[in-house]
Amino acid sequence: MTNPFHTLKHEHRIIERGLRALDGLCLRLEWGSELTPDALSQIVDFTTNFINRFHHDKEEQCLFPLLAEHGIGEEGGPLGAMKREHAVEIELTASLGNAIEGCRNGDIGAIKQFVEAAYRYSAHLIGHMQKEEAILFRVADELLDDEEKDELMAGFRRVEASLGAGVYERYAKIATELEKHWAVV
Repeated sequence: MTNPFHTLKHEHRIIERGLRALDGLCLRLEWGSELTPDALSQIVDFTTNFINRFHHDKEEQCLFPLLAEHGIGEEGGPLGAMKREHAVEIELTASLGNAIEGCRNGDIGAIKQFVEAAYRYSAHLIGHMQKEEAILFRVADELLDDEEKDELMAGFRRVEASLGAGVYERYAKIATELEKHWAVV
């Protein structure tokens, strides 16, 4: 049996690679480097498809309902808080996309909007992942029995299959390439 929380934590490590790349992109923009909207779009593709769909869908479609069955609160509880944080991340991803469109249309303030949204996104997501790992995943790992963890892994595989073959491998590679190219060491 693969532990589902190891899977989610490993995905967090991939997400962190993408965030290091995002921070590096922002530093370059602040230093006056000119980056094409296509370069910025790569990171938004990663946030949209790997983070918001691949990763968060596993949590919201599989983990959260299972925890709710065990009495972990949704409305006004920790699961509701995690869902609200996911919604903030989706909004910030949309802000990044809107700023990129502004860049394409010649909006001189769009770069500043991108950088501000990117820094908010990165800080928010790092805090979110820390809460999940320090609290939610630990509680869930203790609460769920082996059969439920197997069920959770099966749910994860269904989410992955719904997005198409090779999504994990593709985005893990993209995150590594983005980090190598853009992260500031």
